[in-house]
Amino acid sequence: MGRIRVDLRGKVALVTGAGKGLGRAASLALAESGASVAAVSRTASDLESLRREILALGAECFTRTCDVRNVEEVYRMVEEVHAWKGRIDILVNSAGINIQAEALDVTEEQWDAVLDTNLKGAFFCCQAVAKKMIPRREGKIVNITSTMSMVGFYRRAAYCSSKGGLSQLTKVLAIEWAPYNIKVNCVAPTFIRTPLTEPMFKDEDFYQEVVRRIPLGKVGLPEDVTGAILYLVSDSADFVTGSSILVDGGWVAW
Repeated sequence: MGRIRVDLRGKVALVTGAGKGLGRAASLALAESGASVAAVSRTASDLESLRREILALGAECFTRTCDVRNVEEVYRMVEEVHAWKGRIDILVNSAGINIQAEALDVTEEQWDAVLDTNLKGAFFCCQAVAKKMIPRREGKIVNITSTMSMVGFYRRAAYCSSKGGLSQLTKVLAIEWAPYNIKVNCVAPTFIRTPLTEPMFKDEDFYQEVVRRIPLGKVGLPEDVTGAILYLVSDSADFVTGSSILVDGGWVAW
């Protein structure tokens, strides 16, 4: 859960990738701050346990399975979320995958799986939600990118490409949708302890290499990232758009 709270009472937040990791932490932090949360993931069982946690916080929750790689499914999902409360105020794009492989070995199937989830899926979620936000002339969109949107790292050609692309896409959307008072920003974490990274950290040499690259000397927790998300969706960030907030323990400053 989050370490800070902002006032999101009356707001409706849609979170993709909500079943695990950063998406789950973001969903709980938004609920703690008073938002009604529409939680989306590919795995129904993950969503059910999340729904129970959100309801226990006294917030409302709508759950929907969705594969963001399928554009038609994304649009159907957004229609259902919008019908739930008649509005969508916040979108957090957290759905993402990483398939590690040396660049010489990356297959077309691997490339497409990563790019279609991390970049294509995020774009069409933004597009579908923006069409609901534009008539109301307000909205906040946060795309979860990565330190890897700014630096390279071995065995991550597809992942770095997808996150770098999402960072650039965020700037374009911020420019195009500014006339409608829609703010679009990124949160760019380094390695965070999530179900995506835990298998990587079982390799002690890899874990120590990651820690050496982080000046603060440790990997982050999901709760380290939710504060940046809450700031960007709050009234305090009403003049912030097209930006990336690094939550990386100093990796990029190194």
